[in-house]
Amino acid sequence: MAGLTLTLSWTDIAVRLALAVVASLLLGLNRTEHGKAAGMSTTLLVGLAAAVAMIQVNVLLPTAGRHPDSFVMNDLMRLPLGILTGVGFIGGGVILRRDSIVVGVTTAATLWLATVTGLCFGGGQLGLGVAATALGLFALWGVKWVEKRLRQEHRARLSIEFEGAGPDEDKIRRRLAQAGLTIDGSCLTITRTPKATKFVLELSQVRRRSDTEPPALLRELAHAEGVVKLRWQAMS
Repeated sequence: MAGLTLTLSWTDIAVRLALAVVASLLLGLNRTEHGKAAGMSTTLLVGLAAAVAMIQVNVLLPTAGRHPDSFVMNDLMRLPLGILTGVGFIGGGVILRRDSIVVGVTTAATLWLATVTGLCFGGGQLGLGVAATALGLFALWGVKWVEKRLRQEHRARLSIEFEGAGPDEDKIRRRLAQAGLTIDGSCLTITRTPKATKFVLELSQVRRRSDTEPPALLRELAHAEGVVKLRWQAMS
């Protein structure tokens, strides 16, 4: 097969690089659309580096091996393995933790996929690289479309401060239960002082992933009599 020949022509190299560039740009387009710092330019550089590394391996293959009177042996697979290790550090750099929310995991996975597709194209596995790119695009666009329409658990922290003694715990629980909110029993803190009462609760509610609006109950509580301060913080 022409794609697996040990002797590369400039046409072979151009085709492999072109496919790696197109695949990397398509994968990076999704990250750019979502406003990520690691967008098209980053995925392009990662995919291109991987493709060049594999082309370099292909070029050096005829020199691999060891002569009977030599102690030197080329281990060419260390080059693409080193590329994958380097991308692991880049991927770790784009993953951030903000309080209880972790962001950047999809971007890191996209960079990893761009690297692998670059290795496929650079190594002459053109069909495998095209298939991997197509499946990656489906994961980034098609699966995301499905995920937005699935119901999942949303978690948040609610802090309410009342004047004076405020309502009792049972009344708060009933009000939240009527709104479809479930209290994590191990994460309920009540602080009472002569002048104010503060409730800090961790809540969960099952709804569509695309539904990021705070519950309507919060607007009612914000205008309820005796409420001094109210804070809602999404946790996932």
